[in-house]
Amino acid sequence: MCPKPSSARWLGCDKKLSRVHLVFNWNDFEFVLYKGVHTGCILEVGYELVALICCIRTIHWLGVKQQCSLFSADLLVLKEKFALTMIFFLYLGQLLHEDLSVSHLVLIIYIFVQIAEVKLGTVMGVFLPCLQNILGIIYYIRFSWIVGMAGIGESLLLVAFCCLCTFLTALSLSAIATNGAMKGGGPYYLIGRALGPEVGVSIGLCFFLGTAIAGALYVLGAVETFLDALPRAGIFTKTITQANGSVAYQTSIHDLQIYGIVVTILLCFIVFGGVKIINRVAPAFLIPVLFSVFCIFVGIFASGKDKPAEGITGLNLTTFKENWSSAYQMTNEAGKPDPNGSVYWNFNALVGLFFPAVTGIMAGSNRSSSLKDTQRSIPIGTLASQLSTTGLYLVSVLIFGAFATREKLLNDRLLTATVAWPFPAVIYVGIILSTLGAALQSLTGAPHLLAAIANDDILPVLSCFKVADGREPHIATLFTAFICLGCVVIGNLDLISPTTTMFYLLCYAGVNLSCFLLDLLDAPSWRPRWKFHHWSLSLLGASICVVIMFLISWSFTIISLALACLIYKYVCIKGKAGDWGDGFKSAYFQLALRSLRSLGANQVHPKNWYPIPLIFCRPWGKLPENVPCHPKLADFANCMKKKGRGLSLFVSILDGDYLECAEDAKAACQQLSTYIEYKQCEGVAEVVVAPNMAAGFRGIIQTMGLGNLKPNIVVMRYPEIWRRENLTEIPSTFVGIINDCIVANKAVVIVKGLEEWPNVYQSQFGTIDLYWIVRDGGLMLLLSQLLLTKESFENCKIQVFCIAEEDSDAEGLKADVKKFLYDLRMQAEVIVITIKTWDSHVDGGLQDESLEAFKAAQSRIGKYLAEMKERAERERTPLMADGKPVVVNEKQVEKFLYTTLKLNSLILRYSRMAATVLVSLPPPPLNHPAYFYMEYLDLLVENIPRLLIVRGYRKDVFNDTMY
Repeated sequence: MCPKPSSARWLGCDKKLSRVHLVFNWNDFEFVLYKGVHTGCILEVGYELVALICCIRTIHWLGVKQQCSLFSADLLVLKEKFALTMIFFLYLGQLLHEDLSVSHLVLIIYIFVQIAEVKLGTVMGVFLPCLQNILGIIYYIRFSWIVGMAGIGESLLLVAFCCLCTFLTALSLSAIATNGAMKGGGPYYLIGRALGPEVGVSIGLCFFLGTAIAGALYVLGAVETFLDALPRAGIFTKTITQANGSVAYQTSIHDLQIYGIVVTILLCFIVFGGVKIINRVAPAFLIPVLFSVFCIFVGIFASGKDKPAEGITGLNLTTFKENWSSAYQMTNEAGKPDPNGSVYWNFNALVGLFFPAVTGIMAGSNRSSSLKDTQRSIPIGTLASQLSTTGLYLVSVLIFGAFATREKLLNDRLLTATVAWPFPAVIYVGIILSTLGAALQSLTGAPHLLAAIANDDILPVLSCFKVADGREPHIATLFTAFICLGCVVIGNLDLISPTTTMFYLLCYAGVNLSCFLLDLLDAPSWRPRWKFHHWSLSLLGASICVVIMFLISWSFTIISLALACLIYKYVCIKGKAGDWGDGFKSAYFQLALRSLRSLGANQVHPKNWYPIPLIFCRPWGKLPENVPCHPKLADFANCMKKKGRGLSLFVSILDGDYLECAEDAKAACQQLSTYIEYKQCEGVAEVVVAPNMAAGFRGIIQTMGLGNLKPNIVVMRYPEIWRRENLTEIPSTFVGIINDCIVANKAVVIVKGLEEWPNVYQSQFGTIDLYWIVRDGGLMLLLSQLLLTKESFENCKIQVFCIAEEDSDAEGLKADVKKFLYDLRMQAEVIVITIKTWDSHVDGGLQDESLEAFKAAQSRIGKYLAEMKERAERERTPLMADGKPVVVNEKQVEKFLYTTLKLNSLILRYSRMAATVLVSLPPPPLNHPAYFYMEYLDLLVENIPRLLIVRGYRKDVFNDTMY
């Protein structure tokens, strides 16, 4: 326990409010609660008020816990009771020596309210609000009529069916509410944390609208009952003299509107007083309601002797048997039997009529921010109110069906008033107060719900409804009152009632689905204190909600679902991203794990093959600091996916030591992820710290991915800058990466002319030319097909170039290739080039720029080889390149250069105007200097503006059969 203070002293503050001190002395321990700088004045009530309010808020903020470990056990008591009480009495004692002013009185009242603030318990916070919302006007004016129409048997089924829906929802609500601390927002908070912010906001806003509209429904019900009881109170009431001389009164809709507006404004004034005032007023509404129910039962039990009206038999077994079966029939608009009436009633229609009488179980959770212990109060209070009203309805069905004839049940709209003891006025009072109490709870819960949605800052448009913790949502209350007044002006109960019911059912379904998802996934964090729940019960509850929605009105169901979908889409587009650890994320995670296990480690069938590119973001050269990836690489990554489906891994390597660069790597990874999202690429960013690029890539290629979800294609930019900037380390790194990919059986795609690669808005025309030199598993063909699915290449055609040894083989090869492409469902033009035609390019068809590049490459290779030999002779070692011994066959080098020259000349001859060219990547020769291989590739890509150099791997990516 906290030690009692031995002394305390108020040190005051200077006139400029530059320093404020509040010091307590606990056993000679000077403890400073507050030191700070504040300037200004509030409402011109004096610097003492400003100083003490600052002290109060600082005590709440500090919590005292950080300053002294002695207070950890009684932190809340010290913060909310003792500290404020000490300030109150110390300051009050100081005022005894001064004249009390208005500012002093305002200060005393403010602190007293802060001290007196008490959280709500189970009864006042949950049970009574739920009971007040559930028990409403339908019980008084429609319940006996429902028993007469459906009979006792089907009425019991009707009550059980509707109450089963709310009971299962209450079980789901109890489970979710006891799975951790619950903040304000009630069902919105629960649904949002379970199904995600988008679903939570869409259902939460629908529930807010339903609750606000329900307030108007209750107000109109109260006003209509009042005008029925006192028709002369109507301003626009018309008097009608009937044929028998009696006078009847016809209520005008304008009376409903005027009285409804006045009542709504009065209720809003009560709501503006805050939860504490509402809790004081609520019993004044509820107690007469419960008393009226008691009077109904007393009157029924006494009706056997009193016989208050014709058709009332008292509790009679014969009457019970006669009313057991249903009597569905036509009625007029007032609900009275009429063979020529316009309305036919059946069980489905009665579900829509009765279900609003069981709604209201969310009234307690709506004020979750005002509850002392949500994990105890919400389950007990909600279920207690639901079971109490269910029991009341079931007993009422049996009693109503046993004490009056069917004709009396169907024709006496206010049978409860007719039979009530001691006089009918008790029931009118009960109806009016029950509806006003329900309206009060609706006008209280709706603003708190809207404020909770705004406080989560998902939709910026709702920021004006934000409130600080512990404050009343006055702006949200005004907005709720505006909606309520608008519905009151409409004045049509038949239009308002289905809308409210649909929004309630939508919320109930969301709560049940939330519990179903969390129960089914059974994540480690799912440990509710409420143990009476199961995923099958939640699924049943959600299904019943949907069934009831369609039973009531399929048109209103579609409208409400469409509205929820529109809000969902708006939140997805305009809303801020929020990660609340919702159930969908857990479901995605478990689904990914199960899918990964089902894929196994075996090779993927070609029909199920998807490209998973690993994209080197910045392996060569430098980019601006705020651009973590070449923009065109991101565009090219999108071109490798069909309709955007698939996964890309964007990888960057950070040179250095991991212990020193770990934080830099995290920041770079976050920057890369943001950039990928900006470029609208479906991918994952990774930044690896390694001593150098070669070591980093080797680690990535071995460990990146899980099971069959490993990258299968390595995409990187061609290092065009290596000779221009004399970067002599690039050839060995580049060749090492290619060799690592070959060993790891990864395909390689090298993009040359990346700056020229088109974005989505740049349409290309011409051809996509494939120079199919070696078998690559069909990867080159697949890439060309994927390019055609993009808007920028959709106007292009594919040309496939093949090499035949003899002229006689050309036609046969062309036919075979065409047949192969036909089996692959590809449309392409096949062009066969024979070795004789190939060689003719050397004799006279070579392009001048190709010859010039060829001679330059010969010269550089010769110079590099001479330097190698000179260094080997000087150091008396074998020929060395890149720190490794190499074997150089000069004839083989000449052959490589010559073959590359012919291929480059061929591409320039046939594909100079092509949109893009795809050519096979030759593997690096063994024991060959990396510098020589870079010279071969430079000669291959010379003067070709846009080129994809592709190397497949040892598996097919195309399937030409059905299995």
